[in-house]
Amino acid sequence: MERITAWLKAAEAKLDDMGKPAWIAAMVVGFIVVWPLGLAILFYMIWSGRMGKLGKRNRGFGRKTFIPTGNYAFDAYREETLRRLEDEQAAFEQFLEKLRQAKDQSEFEQFMDKRHRPSPPPAPDMDDAVPA
Repeated sequence: MERITAWLKAAEAKLDDMGKPAWIAAMVVGFIVVWPLGLAILFYMIWSGRMGKLGKRNRGFGRKTFIPTGNYAFDAYREETLRRLEDEQAAFEQFLEKLRQAKDQSEFEQFMDKRHRPSPPPAPDMDDAVPA
């Protein structure tokens, strides 16, 4: 039993090193070989957080994941850099939102101009013309 546990832990570590695509491939192979194995891998991926935010642990890179190094100068530099990057990201997102609004406004005005423009009179039909 200890060998199986050690093998499973080694396999888990190896799949973690290869990333999410390796976990998905293992799940697909599990479904192909024996469907309950694939289902077990899927449940484990969800429970352990390897499939996103639904599971127990979240492997995101938020500010809270950083552990102080003990070097005050470096920690302060890191915090200032992260704050600056977050500010730049917020400013960029506002810029993109303004661009979207301007594009939407332009498209709406173009639509309204076409809609309120008088339509040209119909072209005369040549079949109805009287010969001279």
